[in-house]
Formats: sequence, structure tokens, C-alpha cells
Amino acid sequence: MDFYRDATWVLEYMEQQEARGRISGSLQTLVLRSCKVYKIKSNPKHIYAILDSCWRYKPYLEKVMKRSGILDDIPKRKGKPMYQRLTLLLLCHDMLLSRSKRIQMGKHPIKSYVLKYKTRMNAELARLKVKLKVKNLSELFTGDGTDDDVPPVRWVRVNPLRCPKGNTDSVVDELTRKFPTKVDSWRDIVPGTIYHDEFVPLLFGVHTQDKITSHELYKQGKIIIQDRASCFPATILNPGPHDIVVDACAAPGNKTTHVASYMFGNEPDQGHSKDRKPQIHAFEKDPERAKILQKMVKTAGCAQNIQVNVGDFTKLATPALCKGVTGFIVDPSCSGSGIFGRKYVDSLNSRRQGADSQKQGAKDNEDEDVPEEQEQDEDDNVDGDEANNSKPTRDPLETRLAKLASFQFQVVKHAMSFPTATRIVYSTCSIHAEENERVVIDLLLDKKVQEWGWTVSKRERAIPSWPRRGLVSEFEEIFRDDKEKCQEMADGCIRALPKEDGGIGFFAVSFERKL
Repeated sequence: MDFYRDATWVLEYMEQQEARGRISGSLQTLVLRSCKVYKIKSNPKHIYAILDSCWRYKPYLEKVMKRSGILDDIPKRKGKPMYQRLTLLLLCHDMLLSRSKRIQMGKHPIKSYVLKYKTRMNAELARLKVKLKVKNLSELFTGDGTDDDVPPVRWVRVNPLRCPKGNTDSVVDELTRKFPTKVDSWRDIVPGTIYHDEFVPLLFGVHTQDKITSHELYKQGKIIIQDRASCFPATILNPGPHDIVVDACAAPGNKTTHVASYMFGNEPDQGHSKDRKPQIHAFEKDPERAKILQKMVKTAGCAQNIQVNVGDFTKLATPALCKGVTGFIVDPSCSGSGIFGRKYVDSLNSRRQGADSQKQGAKDNEDEDVPEEQEQDEDDNVDGDEANNSKPTRDPLETRLAKLASFQFQVVKHAMSFPTATRIVYSTCSIHAEENERVVIDLLLDKKVQEWGWTVSKRERAIPSWPRRGLVSEFEEIFRDDKEKCQEMADGCIRALPKEDGGIGFFAVSFERKL
């Protein structure tokens, strides 16, 4: 019963978010956030599994429950219903729609109460399927873009910081023993096979069904799960043992620890000498996310090399605090439009937005097929004044992207103001040009940035063999008289499309200057 109680609390939280007019964040983010709010002890993965399905079928389950009368006859105690509506919803979901068609609990009055309505509810479900002209309710979601919203590959990188003297051979050998069949392309990956990536050193791809998290290598921090595109920033920056690096928006810490692996992975002492000062300054505004960052840094074996700073990078980070910084990783808040696990919540918001527009009499909504992008926990970073000053008739997606782009511009520009920095890698997990090429263009046109001498790095400095580059058309809109320059700047950018390129949607660009 504890599991259903915990799931009820999370479901209540989700309903509260929906009542605000718009669900914020991916479903996974919502579940994790509410588990923290209510200090839930049940495994968040199990909570997510039931809610991912229950929330999807919720409108149909509610119809079946209403017609069966299960909500009308709830026994009462002191004049109040003994069982909550949402708890009954979860139990009905498991009884009608789960694989086992079983309620996962022992003997309990609420279970007995629900089972009394099993025959009636199955009959109502059958009638609903006939009315909707489907054999299974899952058919209602086929083709809406949400049925395949999962990563095509699970990417894992070997962490040299947890290998004796940085010798990764033993870890690679262990992976080869676990996955003896090698494939030449990530597209050929099936359960039990492994692909050695050609773009990021020590990165491997395995099938999503393979339970890598139960392996000792993962538990010991010798391998780290990280999407390939997320590995691009550290690979492009490619810092050495004498560099000093700032990660401006560091949590949860994958990019931070990846940077550390480049800096200290090949060092004899792996950066663990007692008199060595931290060479990586990691900033995270949110205290809870900062705790995750600190845990990740410790697990990866680089806590001694990294100074975690809790606070706003643009306010807390100064040349005095980060003396002699040479490079930056800047991966600020973005729309997250390239991330998996968002499409279903996006589609709910999109449908709700469309319904609201119809109620208001709006007849021509040219962008109704474009889902409104999801809020992230870090959106407190975006200045709310911009939202208040925006035109009320402006498209919600356009407004949101404009706010995010303005924030992203300010974060990168702050990094560019550090007098000793010579390299900055800016990245997003967005597919929108507004957050990517257009931010690059705005920076290049800024007078201060020009005075500081920043330019986009050449292609050979940014994983040159990666085929998908920036959108040259975006640069041609501004620099119309120099097509060669436009092509050069676009080639200095990297793009990855979600799923099509083996992982999340992503953008990365390197800025550099000579001092």
C-alpha cells in the first residue's frame, strides 16, 4: 500500500501542475521533483513507470471509473470517503491496463473494494474501445510522436579517473567480455552487442535493454552513462593538465567530470596530490542540484580537483575567484527540445493550448502542430521582466525561446569577459536556431565581444569528422556578402538530431581568441 500511497502524492502534484494551465518539465523531471517535495521512500523509477502509463490513459480511465460507479459508492468514515480518487485511479490502472492485470499489493480493504468492480469496469472498458474504434487503447497514441520517445542507444564512457594510473585497458576488456559482439555502427546495436564510438574517445554504445547499471564497473564509477552528444563539449575543449576550467552551469555533473577526465586521466597521480589546488570551478545555482553535482564529482573520483560553487554564475563568478581560467564549458538552461521523455508532456500542453485557443475563438493557429517547449528547473535564471514586457499576442514558443536566448547570450558573454580565457564551448540540448546559431550571431555582433577578440573556432578544432554542422542559412541572413565566411562559421558549429544521430538533439560551438 505504501507504493500506491507514494504514487498518489506524486499524481496529486502533477494534477496541481496541470491546474496551473501548463505542465512544466518532462514527466521524469516532474516525478523526481515531486519525490523530493514529499520525501518519498519508494523507488522513483517504479513511481515513474506507473505514472508514465497512468497519466497517459488517465482521461479514459476516468470515464470507465465514472460509468462503473466505483466513485459513487466509496465507503465513508466520519462523513469523509475512506479512499482517495487518485489512489483508486492507480489501482484501476493496474487492474485493467498493466501487463499482469494485477493490483500489486496484499490483502487490503481498498483492493477488495476495487476488485468488486472488476467485471463492471472491464465491460465499460470494452464499450469504450468499441466507441473509439480500437482494439487496444495504446492505438490512440501510435503515430503521435510519443510512442518512440526513447533513446536509441545507451552511451557509456570509460572514466580513467577511477582506473589505476589512468590505465583504461582493463575496463575496456571487461566491457568486451560482457559484450563480446562488436558492431561497426550504432545503428547495428542489438542486445548483447557493443559499439566503440569513432568521435569521442573511450565512449561505447550498448542497447537500451542491457542492464549496465547493475554492473560493477558502473557501481565503482569506472564507467559513466552519458549521451554521446553530451560528451561533445569536453571533447571539443580538450583541456590539458595545466588548464583551469570553469563549468558555468554544471549540474548534474557529467560534463564537469568528463572535463576532469581529460585534464587528469593521464596524469601519474590523476590530480590527487595533496598540495594541488582545484583546477575546475563548477557553478550551480540550485542548492539541491548542487548536491547531485557534488555526489557525481565524488563518484567519478575527482572531488579534489573540483571546487563546487553554489550560486548564479553570472553574479558569483569573477576573475578574482577563478584566477587564471583558460577555458569554459557553458551549457545553460534551454528549451530541452532535443531531449527524450518530453514529447508526451509537450503534446498534452500543445493539445491544451489548442483547446484554450478554440475557447477564445482563435481560428488561425499556424503553429498548432508545434508543441510549446517545456520549463526546466533552472528557468528561475530567466528574467521574468521579459515575460511581462512581451507582447500578449506573441506566440508562446517564440516568447519562451526569446527569453532563453537572451539569458544564454548573457551567460556566454559573462564567460567571454574573463581576461585570461582563450577557449569557450557553448552548448544546448535544443534543436532551435534561436538558442543556437542565432545566439552565436548575436555574440559575434556584440561590440564588447568584438573588442575582446572572440571568434568561432575553425572546423578542425571542433570534432571535424562529425558530419552534421551548423545551419549556414542562419549566418547568411546576417553576413550576406561573405558566403565563404558563413560556411566557415557554420562548419565551426556542431548539430545532432534526436534519434537520427544516435542520441539526444544537441548543439555545440567553440569560441576562441589569442592573447
